[in-house]
Amino acid sequence: MSPLTAPAPTWATSAGLLLVRVTVGAAFVMHGLAKVHNPFGWMNGTDTAPPGAVQALAVYVELGGGGLLIAGLFTRVAALLLAAQMVAALALVHIPHGDPFVAQGRPSAELACAYLAVALAVAALGAGAYSLDAPFFGRRRAAATALAPAH
Repeated sequence: MSPLTAPAPTWATSAGLLLVRVTVGAAFVMHGLAKVHNPFGWMNGTDTAPPGAVQALAVYVELGGGGLLIAGLFTRVAALLLAAQMVAALALVHIPHGDPFVAQGRPSAELACAYLAVALAVAALGAGAYSLDAPFFGRRRAAATALAPAH
């Protein structure tokens, strides 16, 4: 098998997941920090603003989910919450406003779609070896897999 098409070694996959988790997690934290000064009303003034409690939930999903993604703790749950957040951003803001997928100098859905895709990929792949999930949950998963009947 060619080195260009062979599966990546585990260390490389885990390093790639770490890079993605930290980068995207930090971006979510920064988005949440920008809104935390007014968590119940950061969308007020827009025609599609949801109730204040929903706005606050979005802020804390971005802050908490981003932090968990960085740490690699409860990674799949955090990634699914962040994916739901991006679906909400698309449904409540980008689609109603008719934002194009990519635009220069005006709002677009590009970033929300990219974050959604990354969150779903991390939810599917897990945190990798360089995470807090690995020492806390990895041994049990490996033991359960070893005990499972072969098909």
